[in-house]
Amino acid sequence: MREPHKPAVMVNVSPAELSACDGAASFLQSGFWGSFKARFGWEPHPFLVDWGTGPAVPLLVICRPLGPGLSFAYAPWGPELPPAFPADLEAGEDGAARSPLLAELAGALREKLPRSAAFIRFDPPWHRAGAEAAPPVLDRPLRRAPADVQPPDTVILDLAKDEETLLMEMKPKWRYNIRLAERKGALVQQPDERGLEVFYALFRETARRDGLAIHSPDYYRALFERSRNYPGGGQEARLYLASFNGEPAAAIITLFRGDEAVYLYGASSDRNRNLMAPYLLQWRAIKDAKAAGCRFYDLFGIPPNEDPGHPMAGLYRFKTGFGGRIIHRPGSWDLAYRPLTAGLFRAAESLRKSRRNEKKLRRNRKDQPSLLV
Repeated sequence: MREPHKPAVMVNVSPAELSACDGAASFLQSGFWGSFKARFGWEPHPFLVDWGTGPAVPLLVICRPLGPGLSFAYAPWGPELPPAFPADLEAGEDGAARSPLLAELAGALREKLPRSAAFIRFDPPWHRAGAEAAPPVLDRPLRRAPADVQPPDTVILDLAKDEETLLMEMKPKWRYNIRLAERKGALVQQPDERGLEVFYALFRETARRDGLAIHSPDYYRALFERSRNYPGGGQEARLYLASFNGEPAAAIITLFRGDEAVYLYGASSDRNRNLMAPYLLQWRAIKDAKAAGCRFYDLFGIPPNEDPGHPMAGLYRFKTGFGGRIIHRPGSWDLAYRPLTAGLFRAAESLRKSRRNEKKLRRNRKDQPSLLV
């Protein structure tokens, strides 16, 4: 008999209401996220997947047009698997053994997704842990996407630990920077949504400095509106703002949902950067997540390893300095429904990524994080 994580099963997929995805582990697979992305050109398709073992598992697939009569389908951090399929992979296990599962799922979805879909993209959530661990690698008929949509590598803090332990597991310089910001008089506030104007001004400043693409202000306002008004609740977007002598210095947005708080966006001013406000903001959000009953704090995205030449090397240093567990997911993988169209899209995506990386490498990136979701 095969191991539970390696079976070749017949996957059955049935359409569902968006609320069926509210029990998903990841916010990116939730009904809330589907309803939010629907505000910005994505069409959510909720499903229940019967993997042949245990109860059916929710799956959110969102679709977006590529052009007249063409679209692509995307399962952000999906599919989630039933408990019989462990989420993590030991070093000796083969992530490619799960490729048939995704191929089976893609085939089952093909008849239920819009006929215009040229391909489907998965961000499988299974992972390996450890800074030096290799990410799981999938196999044909799936192909590695030219660019990842969601960050496959991240740092996750275990909030079951007490605050003293969390602090001691940080690098000494990180503890020093938190205390420095406090000594210098940094004021941390949690403003209501009116504070998003201040956040966005800082975010635009960060984007100009670091060569980032950001959404319009409406995107971030809608995130807060949906988190507040989505039927059934279950999630809360929180804005934290740090200032010195009344002048905004840095801001972050963190999403609290169930067991997990996820750091989504960060921004900082060019002024007062030596006062280390981003460190204090993260520490405040970590403490609040623990107090809210979250079990984990996800810093949501780092480069795959500590490479000084990486255009986001500063982000790696900043986030890993808080301690926690580094995990590596497979990243984005595609299965084509229309191979020619999918191939043309992949070529264009590769070119865009190459140009974007060239621009980033020309900049002197600082240790201030920002991430587009």
